[in-house]
Amino acid sequence: MSASKELSFEEALSRLEEIVTQLEDSALPLDRSLQIFEEGVRLARFCTRKLEEAESKIEMLITHPDGTVEAQPFAVEGSEEAEEVDT
Repeated sequence: MSASKELSFEEALSRLEEIVTQLEDSALPLDRSLQIFEEGVRLARFCTRKLEEAESKIEMLITHPDGTVEAQPFAVEGSEEAEEVDT
């Protein structure tokens, strides 16, 4: 894939799945296994970064007893952000 076109999350995840399948094939030479393993690590980091970016954009709408609605950042349960929202 050329450097000028950034992969989408879906493309990266699909390629990562292909890499896992290839690595499960014991017939690959060691050098090729290491090469695609390194690519897989880069793709996994890319996917993680994309998920973190998406998570930071999500907001929850909270309806208060008086009927007003407030937008609050979405926080995954167990994360530091969730603990801050709860307190």
